[in-house]
Amino acid sequence: MTHTTQAPPGPATRTTGDLARAAVSGWLGTALEFMDFQLYSLAAAVVFDKIFFPDVSPAIGLIAAMATYGVGYVARLAGAVYFGRLGDRIGRRKVLLVTIVLMGASTTLIGALPSYGTIGIAAPCLLVALRLVQGFGAGAEIAGATALLTEYAPVRRRGLISSLVSLGTNSGTLAASGLWAVLLGTLSDGQLLSWGWRVPFLSSFLLLVFAVWLRARLKESPVFEERPDVVDGVALSRKELEGEGAVGAVADGAARRAVEAGLRQRKGRAFFLALGLRLGQAGNSGLVQTFLVGYIATSVAVKDSVPTTAIVYGSLAGFATVPLVGMLGDRFGRRPVYLVVTALTALLAVPMMYTVVHGGAVALTLAMVVGLNVGVLGLFALESVTMAELFGSRTRFTQLALAKELGGILTTAAGPVIAASLTAATHHWWPIAAMLVGYSLITFTATWLSPETRGRDLVRWEDAV
Repeated sequence: MTHTTQAPPGPATRTTGDLARAAVSGWLGTALEFMDFQLYSLAAAVVFDKIFFPDVSPAIGLIAAMATYGVGYVARLAGAVYFGRLGDRIGRRKVLLVTIVLMGASTTLIGALPSYGTIGIAAPCLLVALRLVQGFGAGAEIAGATALLTEYAPVRRRGLISSLVSLGTNSGTLAASGLWAVLLGTLSDGQLLSWGWRVPFLSSFLLLVFAVWLRARLKESPVFEERPDVVDGVALSRKELEGEGAVGAVADGAARRAVEAGLRQRKGRAFFLALGLRLGQAGNSGLVQTFLVGYIATSVAVKDSVPTTAIVYGSLAGFATVPLVGMLGDRFGRRPVYLVVTALTALLAVPMMYTVVHGGAVALTLAMVVGLNVGVLGLFALESVTMAELFGSRTRFTQLALAKELGGILTTAAGPVIAASLTAATHHWWPIAAMLVGYSLITFTATWLSPETRGRDLVRWEDAV
């Protein structure tokens, strides 16, 4: 050990302005991430089968486009591991600056890709390559933003303030869906396929510039700075902490005992509970926000603009739903609100899908608005704070990123492909409803087994269980 004895870190002070910048940064970065991915998911559902996979049947083209969408989630897992560990080691802020550049640049370049008709098989190959870069950056973006904002928030308003990350997802979804709704409503099929689809991707560059400027001015998480293992802005490794003389780096008895308790705790249970919480929200999101748009466009007798417009209305309603659920979590605790929302999602799955298929444009829109707000945005508002509170400060970023991205691979990435295959095989909507029920029951069970985390000290090294 070369570190000298350090006094235990005192409380890191942050002004209201610092909190505001952190809130806007977390919201904006997550908005860009979800705008990027929603732009792609809607394009995959509506036009990418024709642009990049034109030589196959419509059903196979939809499956291929959804599979390309899912490729990004493999890269997200690699990004979660790499950037998550880096964020726990050197801080949240530096990592979030890199991830947002990777996401925004790759999304902009997707808008500049030539089509299959221009360069052949190289077009979908380049699309996959950019999806991998986009996913690598996105793999730690939402976890980092969640950790940063949760660690910034006052304890009594942690649920509300952390829900701004969920509003970022909502804002990104709204922006992407709004752009696509305008394009589908104003352009002919020929205009959309020739140049119109590029506009949303290229326009995301403006948001990227502002997001980078804002994050460059952001201060580090106060919880990271208060950790007893952080010396000169960098966390000591486990080897350094366990080595002879390591106690000098963490000074007093209380800090030393905290470090020892954190090192002794066996990890795993909190991670699997968090993964269970993630599966319901991510699975429902993949079905409602991604697969249903393409399914309705190809299998339900309504205009292609109807499902994208429904997503826009649902996202607008989410600006009320998300903070309301966050406040309810602060008022009544995370567990009871989680249980109610997941139970409602399971109960509404069959009526929602029946209405989507048989109810006409207006009823379809209403069903998708309710499904999006209860089963996706409502769960996300709770997930943002609960998963962060389940983990100890030393590995929060890493475990949070892994739980989110592994859950995404298992559900958001694979779910639309599975749903497309099942509905093509059965020619019915019941597999979609069954998947919604199954995802929700997984999260209900994980919630039932989880402890109440409201008010937990986020500087503690130990996981909540």
